[in-house]
Formats: sequence, C-alpha cells, structure tokens
Amino acid sequence: MWLSEEPVSDPVGSWTHCQSARKESGLWPLLVSTLYGPGRPTALAAVDALNLHDALKRNWRSYRTSQLRQLATPQEPEDLPKGVEPWDEDPGAPFDRWPGLAAGIPSLAGADPDAAARTTVARLMAGPYPLPKPHLALVPATRSADIPAVMGWQAEAPLPLLCALLRSWEDRYGAQAVAFDGATIHISVARPPRNTDHATHLALEHVLTGADNINDGTAPYPDYAASLLNSPLWSFWWD
Repeated sequence: MWLSEEPVSDPVGSWTHCQSARKESGLWPLLVSTLYGPGRPTALAAVDALNLHDALKRNWRSYRTSQLRQLATPQEPEDLPKGVEPWDEDPGAPFDRWPGLAAGIPSLAGADPDAAARTTVARLMAGPYPLPKPHLALVPATRSADIPAVMGWQAEAPLPLLCALLRSWEDRYGAQAVAFDGATIHISVARPPRNTDHATHLALEHVLTGADNINDGTAPYPDYAASLLNSPLWSFWWD
C-alpha cells in the first residue's frame, strides 16, 4: 500500500477526495494513525478457502464451553482487588446452540455504503476520540473487506476469518473498513441492526472474532449488543 510520509493536514478532505477517485484508481483510502511499514500480505486464497459458517461454529463451541464454565463458577467479591466493587455478572450470549449468521438488511433499506463511509469518517474525526495525527493510506484491493489482508495489517487479529467476516458484513450490512489506529480497525456500517433481537444475534459474530475490546469483560453482552443498535461505526482491537 501507499502511505503518506507525514500526517495529512485535512484528513477528512483527503480521504473523501481519494474515495471519489476510487473507481478510476482502484485504490481504497484509509486513515492510519500509526506510521509503520506494511507487513507481509495475507494471501486472499486463504480468505477464499475459509468457510465462514464452519469457522464461527467452531469458535462458538469454544466460547460456549468457556461461558458455561464461567457461569458455573461466578467470580467472588474476595477475588477482586481491594477497593474494587464487583460488577454485574455477564450472562454472555443468550444462545444454547449455534444460531448461525445473523440476517442481513436489504441494500435498499439503508444508506449507500460509500455515502455512509464518508459520514462515518467525518464523525470519527470530529468525535471525542479522533485518530491522532492520521496519515493517508491507499490500498489496491478489489473490495474493502480484503484491505486488512492486502495491506498486511500488523495485529493479532485472525486475518482470514476477519476478512471473511468483513466480506459477509459488506454484503449484509454495507460495511467498509475506513481507518486503522495501531491494532484497532474502524468499520463504517451503512445498514446497522435496528432492533434488539437482531443486535443480540449479530453481537455474537463480533464476540467470535476474539477482539479484545469485546471479550475483556468490560461490557456485559447485553450492553454491547445494545450499543450496536443503529450504530454506523464498529471498532475492534487486539492487544
């Protein structure tokens, strides 16, 4: 990928300009807050060969085993550091069997993915936690979902699984990768879930990525699922 040597002075404007030329250039724009040399790309053949349903079902079995173990041995207050109040026990996902992939939302029921991405980038940079000193990157990927693999993203994320999920989310929800901040990926969502049952189902796919911000116990599963309602931005990071 091409990466600017210096932070761009107008991140949103630069990103938007390059997005408008994407169909002619074949390059997907990104904002990248940490300047580093690209790693070795992950072969897209590995993404093509991955059966998403089977891979998530395997991850679900591991998750369910851990969930049942945790529910059987809840954390006792005396196990917590001194001065730390115990939090509500996280019930985890409310499924006793693998529910399959969450339903998609028809493309006509939401914003155009490119327009949604422009809005999300502007909101991200104007929000309380904008990317610090972002550089502009241009990635020669056929589709947004393949960006992490093509750019050789250096994170602990399971790239074939993540890219396969991004492909599926691209089709089901109009998702696009728009920014990276070290080991964090920010994803624009044109058609997010609009009711609690849908968000509760979809949240399981997020959990099964293994992303640390979702699996570190900070937010109970119902709270995380509720945060996905009408949310145009999904973020994942791996320590």
